[in-house]
Amino acid sequence: MNAFARILEWPIMPDDDTALALWSAGEIAAATGGTPSTDFQAAGADIDSRDVAEGDLFFALKGEAMDGHLFVDKAFAKGAAAAIVERPVEGPHVLVEDTSSALEALAKLSRNRAEARIIGVTGSVGKTGVKEAIFAALDRSSRGRAHRSVKSYNNHVGVPLSLTRMPARSKFGVFEMGMNHAGEIRALTALVRPHVAVITTIAPAHIENLGSEDAIARAKAEIFEGLEPGGVAIIPADSPHHARLRETAEQYAGAVVSFGRAVHADVRLLDAVPAPGGGSLVTADMGDRRICYTVAEPGEHWILNSLAVIAAVRAAGGDMGAAGLALAEMRGLKGRGERHTIAAPGGDGSGSALLIDESYNANPASMRATLAQLGVTPARRRIAVLGAMKELGEHGPAYHAALAEPIAAAGVDQLILVGDEMQALADELGKAVPPALGKVIAFAHCGTAGQALDALTQIGVQGGDALLIKGSNSVGLGAVVAALTKQEG
Repeated sequence: MNAFARILEWPIMPDDDTALALWSAGEIAAATGGTPSTDFQAAGADIDSRDVAEGDLFFALKGEAMDGHLFVDKAFAKGAAAAIVERPVEGPHVLVEDTSSALEALAKLSRNRAEARIIGVTGSVGKTGVKEAIFAALDRSSRGRAHRSVKSYNNHVGVPLSLTRMPARSKFGVFEMGMNHAGEIRALTALVRPHVAVITTIAPAHIENLGSEDAIARAKAEIFEGLEPGGVAIIPADSPHHARLRETAEQYAGAVVSFGRAVHADVRLLDAVPAPGGGSLVTADMGDRRICYTVAEPGEHWILNSLAVIAAVRAAGGDMGAAGLALAEMRGLKGRGERHTIAAPGGDGSGSALLIDESYNANPASMRATLAQLGVTPARRRIAVLGAMKELGEHGPAYHAALAEPIAAAGVDQLILVGDEMQALADELGKAVPPALGKVIAFAHCGTAGQALDALTQIGVQGGDALLIKGSNSVGLGAVVAALTKQEG
């Protein structure tokens, strides 16, 4: 058979007739009940005119402080194919009663029309990284036909937008779901309707609004309520809330898979040793087989995260080999563990220092995990810039003060604290004397990110230093990272 004959006999696939465009005017009108001004096709979707790309559908959402209709012209100037609006505008559009409701309607249609296996991910810590790793594995094995929510689009706007962006030809969809109040994940999982639902861990994030870790566990477990019939729930075996999570999962899931170090874990860590070049070499027992793979991301938390990834990929019908390769190639995300080599004079004469960017988020569990990783990072000096942990409420002072122990254990040499909430930690460090914390830690307490950058300049990052920058996003430490990485070494 010659090459031309082989092309003619190319197998017919079930989705060969599926439209290549993401959305047409007719589909949007049918889903939303809106009125299109003209016929059009859109290749993408966005809610921020600054992010609009050529061919996108722009949703003019109305919020408490901003009206997206004010930015329709900017969206068209950047190449938007059409806009979803509540009042007529110049340019192709669909006129609807409520743009937020229209976004949700398209999200539902997108979920209904796709035959993809859907994975939902939540948790107090690690959900974005786990989501990205699951996506990388499934995208590799499906040859580019996996979809996921980008960045941390995990709320009542981000989740429907991410669903609306899912191509009809997708084989897999991976969606992150977040919350800071009870009931929020219930609404999100009803939209996503996952075949596989993952909880990474339970920790005191957003405890200000929920009151206790037990309440956080209940709120996170809402993700199981949206599981498709026969779906799989994946839960952390080592969590003190394991029993509660399992009890809830069993009400909705066809199967419950636990992961962790515990002897009862279904995906159980057997061994983890440092891998050449960083990261870990992991051996895990999956019940019917043992697997060995490399995790590029450093830290104990990523060893456990990898077990959740492996469990999710298997439950979704993905390729385990692709999962192993994805974990071996994963690198830190911006603001969530990304590592930079920056120019640094003096010190050991190497001319460079390591900067670990954890500036996007912080809670007690993630603070401890990243400080522990800093502690095992080879360095001439270890410097930490730690921003306040938000949404801890009345528990905040105790959680901030408790960071004194992991800071000491990490062998931090220079410490900069940022934000009013860090006063409790400053007080704790100020009264500590050897041998309570092993040594007196030199620290400064600043009110803003700009002041932290000034304090860091006074310290002087030198060759061979390791610098950790971590805090809640609202503290603004991303600006410090940006200033230091303008000229990477």
